Amino acid sequence: MSDDKVVGIVLVSHSAEVAASVAELAKGLAGGAAAVPVAPAGGREDGGLGTSAELVAAAAATVDRGAGVAVLTDLGSAVLTVKALLAEGDELPEGTRLVDAPFVEGAVAAVVTAATGADLDAVEAAAREAYDYRKV
Repeated sequence: MSDDKVVGIVLVSHSAEVAASVAELAKGLAGGAAAVPVAPAGGREDGGLGTSAELVAAAAATVDRGAGVAVLTDLGSAVLTVKALLAEGDELPEGTRLVDAPFVEGAVAAVVTAATGADLDAVEAAAREAYDYRKV
């Protein structure tokens, strides 16, 4: 699969380390998924804990390949940050969608599904279905 028209994934966490680690884990479990653009957007610009609209917007621009961008978040204010960007209308690439999914399992499902060349609706559905994963 080429990089053309593949869904991009942005992982928004309050911690830069968590966002980067989940991105690494998701890509690794997806067999590397080299063609799937995944970008972490964690923490604040100063390196502290929190979320940054600027980091989220930059990450979304980095992964945009024209097939949409799925954004997964860890906690409440990360959701609010993404919702605010979506409401502004011009800060995120067209076709950017906030996906309601568990952060780790949803990220893995999203990257694996995007690696198949699936569209944004299928990537979102796979990530959302991760809520149903049972561990015992």
